[in-house]
Amino acid sequence: MKYVIAIIRPEKLDEVKEALREIDVSRMTVTEVQGYGRQRGYLDEVLGVDKGIRFVRKIKLEIAVNDEFLEPTINTILRVAKTEDGRIGDGKIFVIPLEEVVRIRTGERGREAI
Repeated sequence: MKYVIAIIRPEKLDEVKEALREIDVSRMTVTEVQGYGRQRGYLDEVLGVDKGIRFVRKIKLEIAVNDEFLEPTINTILRVAKTEDGRIGDGKIFVIPLEEVVRIRTGERGREAI
């Protein structure tokens, strides 16, 4: 089992969600987040006064998958979340080993709980 965390552009969320649903990945947690990477955020200036670096709005997807769904999940996010010209800020995908999953309602564990 793996835990996939993807940081994507907000405007790509609906497309990514639908594409994942088409490959039977329909369980995920979505969070609005802020941060910056290579694009370094953006400088905020109000009436000529520097307000410092502002974070960029992003969406964080968290998806627990069984091993056979890992590559299709990654490939789908890569294909759909990337902008046509591959701009800086398209996002990142992190994959973390997932030791255990427990469904609270039933007590099921492991791959059945996902």
